Amino acid sequence: MPGQRVCPGQKGGPATGPNPTDRGKAGTKRHLVTDARGTPLGFCLSGANRHDTVMMAATLDAIPSVRSGRRGRPRRRPDKLHADKAYDARPRRQECRARGIVPRIARKGIESSEKLGRHRWVVERTHAWFNRFRRLPIRYERRADIYEAFTSLAASLITLNQIRRFC
Repeated sequence: MPGQRVCPGQKGGPATGPNPTDRGKAGTKRHLVTDARGTPLGFCLSGANRHDTVMMAATLDAIPSVRSGRRGRPRRRPDKLHADKAYDARPRRQECRARGIVPRIARKGIESSEKLGRHRWVVERTHAWFNRFRRLPIRYERRADIYEAFTSLAASLITLNQIRRFC
């Protein structure tokens, strides 16, 4: 669930903040949840200065309901969540459990990140798929709702490509 930094337009706008890796220029970060194949399930946008862990709950809540054909309430979230060591904190684990998700978070100082690599590259590849859309890597829009709409359209097109590929 790492966030991807996105450079903004000249004067910024809502959902931007000083980018700590780019000399303090205003920027937007994309927080993303994917399934095991890299299909985007939900995303959230924030300023580049927001830490990924702070946006974890909002990103999990951004996942829409899924109708599985079975009776009862539609499944809203994945069964388990793989995350890197940055998310290793008691509040993050509690946020997952409160939503019925089993957290699979590498522990700082205990587990190596090598096992996590087979899950993490999926999210990084999905961020690369988002960056193939020319309007997303550099944010030219000042209005956050327009930029979010372009990001949502890109997520829809990525999902459509995934459906075509595996069905």
